[in-house]
Amino acid sequence: MDIRRRNNVTVTGPADGPVVLLAHGFGCDQNLWRLVVPALAERHRVVLFDYVGSGRSELSAWDEQRYSTLDGYARDVLEICEELDLREVTFVGHSVSAMIGVLAVKEARERFASLVLLVPSPRYIDDEGYRGGFSAEDIDELLESLESNYLGWSSAMAPVIMGNPDRPELGEELTASFCATDPDIARVFARTTFLSDSRADLAGVPVPTLILDCTQDVISPPEVGAFVQAAIPGSELRTLNAVGHCPQLSAPEATAGAILEFLGSTR
Repeated sequence: MDIRRRNNVTVTGPADGPVVLLAHGFGCDQNLWRLVVPALAERHRVVLFDYVGSGRSELSAWDEQRYSTLDGYARDVLEICEELDLREVTFVGHSVSAMIGVLAVKEARERFASLVLLVPSPRYIDDEGYRGGFSAEDIDELLESLESNYLGWSSAMAPVIMGNPDRPELGEELTASFCATDPDIARVFARTTFLSDSRADLAGVPVPTLILDCTQDVISPPEVGAFVQAAIPGSELRTLNAVGHCPQLSAPEATAGAILEFLGSTR
């Protein structure tokens, strides 16, 4: 299958510019990057895509076995890099895509120059000496609610995840994005996301890495960003003046500015 069509790959910015690959999180698609793309595309070749099962990807390519682990999504990333022959890539991963990017870089170091991990979480469930933000019971309840009534779950949870209750249009957009995802596919992606544990992969990250978190985030609390920064040698942690789990929508100027500043320091 044509990889570009499969993942609805789009490219903007100067063809000879340094490559920035933007990867969306659970229940989202590349459209959620639209407010940061113009600033990035002034000098960078910006590559966007939808994971199989999301957005305008080729749904016939979705395979439950492949996408029941984060490695399956990392394969999407690497196949896009191979198809476009991308080199010296800065991978920007939002939410669960942060850890997908970590896996992709470890698998094919030669293609990547740096990583930007936007509100990452290597594990959502609390563990001894680690705060992920949720108890095992919380995640069980979340997944049970999602699987029994996905549209109802989306309508209730998306505004909470987005934060910014004074800007309800943001929560409405995330709700619409969640609801546009096929419920059966969303159930698998949700389990893959919320039951993952990528903590052991962080120590081996071999490229310059920027971690961006927010002042308030119900999905990825501040302790998570600090943990990731401590686990990735030489990484930088920066807290955006933003709330919620989708700062590329709620604070696009601050998000784009932090990414561009990092890109300038690593080129």
